[in-house]
Amino acid sequence: MKELQELLEELPPNLQQEVLDFAEFLLEKSKKRPEGVPHFRWAGALKDLRDRYTSVELQHKASDWRVGEK
Repeated sequence: MKELQELLEELPPNLQQEVLDFAEFLLEKSKKRPEGVPHFRWAGALKDLRDRYTSVELQHKASDWRVGEK
């Protein structure tokens, strides 16, 4: 099998640019992929508020915050 560099040199310049664009896309895609198992370190962080708010009230408040950010 030919080395990648040899193959690239055989391609016309416009296709070399396509290969470069695709390689950059793959690199960005790999950076966005989360690694490992997610951790839920935040779980229980608001337990002191459980007597003050219901889960439904918190859902509505979170929705208000999201709308306010737009």
